[in-house]
Order: sequence, then C-alpha cells, then structure tokens
Amino acid sequence: MPLDRHPVNSLGFAKPQAETRVVVAMSGGVDSSVVAAMLKDEGYDVVGVTLQLYDHGAALAKKGACCAGRDIHDARRVAETMGFPHYVLDYENAFREAVMEEFAEAYLGGATPVPCIRCNERVKFRDLLETAKDLDADCMATGHYIQRKLGAAGPELHCAADANRDQSYFLFSTTPEQLSYLRFPLGHLASKAETRALAAKYGLPVADKPDSQDICFVPEGNYAAVIEKLRPGAGQPGEIVDQAGNVLGEHRGVIHYTIGQRRGLGIGGTGEPLYVIRLDPAARRVIVGPKTALATRTIPVREINWLGDAALDSRGEWHVAVKVRSTRPPRPAVIRPLSATEAEVELLDPEAGVSPGQACVFYDPDSPRILGGGWIWKGR
Repeated sequence: MPLDRHPVNSLGFAKPQAETRVVVAMSGGVDSSVVAAMLKDEGYDVVGVTLQLYDHGAALAKKGACCAGRDIHDARRVAETMGFPHYVLDYENAFREAVMEEFAEAYLGGATPVPCIRCNERVKFRDLLETAKDLDADCMATGHYIQRKLGAAGPELHCAADANRDQSYFLFSTTPEQLSYLRFPLGHLASKAETRALAAKYGLPVADKPDSQDICFVPEGNYAAVIEKLRPGAGQPGEIVDQAGNVLGEHRGVIHYTIGQRRGLGIGGTGEPLYVIRLDPAARRVIVGPKTALATRTIPVREINWLGDAALDSRGEWHVAVKVRSTRPPRPAVIRPLSATEAEVELLDPEAGVSPGQACVFYDPDSPRILGGGWIWKGR
C-alpha cells in the first residue's frame, strides 16, 4: 500500500475517522441517538442536527411523536453525553409547504397519503442533506433500518436485516445521488434489542425511550383534526351510498374515511359486511361495497424513482415483488413502464384496499434489494 494511502474506514472513506465529518440526523429517539454515539465512539467528527418541523409550543405539549420539543431536548442531551456539537434547525415553513399542505390536499382529494415518505424525500434527504454538505460533511447518517450496499453500478438500497424493523417502504424515493451521500449504520442489526443494548452501553439518556407511533404532526392519530385545522370546513357531511348509488346513511366528512375501512360506518343491518371501496370528495360521497369489490389487480403508478441498474423503460416489463402498504409483505407483480417515471403494475394475485396516495414499492424478487417505487393514483 502506498504510504499516502489510508485504509478505507467503516463509512467508506480512505482517511482517518477523525478527519471524516458526518452529520447525523437526530430525531431524539433511540435509533438516531445510537448512530451518533456509535460514530463518535469510533472516532468520527460527528455533528448532530435536529429539525424543528412544526410549532414548538404545540410540540412541547405532545408526547409519543418525533421532532417534538421533548425530542429536541433529548437529542441535545445525547450530544452533551457523547461530547459532539448539536444544532437545531427551524424547518417549520419548509415542512408545512412540502409535507403538511400536500397531506391535507391528498385527504381532501380522497387519497390516503404517506407524509413520512414526503418528509424523507423533500426535507430530510434534500434540504437537510444540503445543509450537511454546507457543513463540509463527508456524508450524512440516519437511524433508519435499511442497508446501503455497493454494487457493480454503484450504491444500492437493500432491506434491513431485521424484517420487522425494515423501513424500505418509506425510503423508496431516495435517489442514487442521495444514496451516494447517505449512510445507515443500523441496517445490519438483527433486532431493536441490539440497538437498545448499544444505547445502554453508551449510557445514553434515551436508552429506554419508547418508539414513536404517530406521524409527528398528527397527535393520537387524529388525521381529521389536523386537516380541519389546515383546511377549515373540510369535514362537511354527505351520503354513504352503495355501488348502485342507493343511500345507506350519512357520513361526517370524507376526511374521516379510508379505502378498506369497515368499522365506524354506522350503517348496520345491511346483511353482509360493507367496506369503503371508493371516496368521491367532489360529491361528498363515501361509496361502500362487499370485500370482493376491494380486490385490485392493476395499479397505475407515477412519480417513479427507479433504482435498478438498467433504465426502467429499457424493457417492456419487469418481474418484481411489490408492497402496496407498509404493513404488507411484498407480492409478485409485473411492472409495465409507460415512461421513465410512470408505469402500470399488475399484481399476480389481487390485493384488497389499494388506495390512491399510497406508495407502491418495487423489490428484486431474488434478493433484498429495493428497485425503487412510485405513487399510486387514480389513473386516467
């Protein structure tokens, strides 16, 4: 080895850890705290950054979600414990415009959005990543459970070793350029228990902190209340109808319902169980039907972020596995590209409850590699 050539460190740089600056996106939770502590312990030049994404006063009064006032405090305590600098950046306006406003519009349009994906795509992996570069960082690390591996054509995105913690559904829109700069030090761990054990080892004050469950700006999962606040008057009542248009009852606002919902419809006595199969916000109607009416085989997908080695539209079809909900396992499917960013996805076995606004994420059927994904829409 030449004398001026240093061995490649664990983050992939041919220089000493102390000369490798890494910005860690710290939510205040145990995962990102462990990433920061672990990298600091390994000798890296760590800078912690926490984003304030919405009203700090409201955040202080809320528990159980990321990016709140308590979480900012916890991230700062971890930085103090491990001895690295920590900054809080005010991203309220950017977050509201890039994530919250679209969330409200999607619900008003009868879709079921996934704001955490948009937050990763438009705030954390775009704006924060640019901030990391401004701080002269060599890379940015997060506490996401996903793996970045080097392939023949460059960095690839792979599922986490722990399938129960895998966050690939929420990270499909990570671009190749972003992937070259990002690092995910927890993706190889076998369980969350290992992460908590590391937190205890480093003496972190968040070692026993519970995982957040809610979307950070939706306390207690009350989507309708948030939408009403963003769009006053959005919860207008209307009719619940069957597929033939027969009125079965009245609803309290389309924003209270999602595709596939069965409970809380208030239309008992109809015989067979009925599910929400479609939403018509323009007519203020909730359309219900039997479970069989929920079965979907063909899904229009757009805004595709493709992570395969060859271009998406370089061939007529791709045999893959897809996820149409974060909680469901990948299912066999065929992608038929319509352009570089739009395709029709055919499920080999129909899925129930496929909803516009959700993501359709593509997986290599023969490996844990993520091939990208796109957004489900209503089609033409």
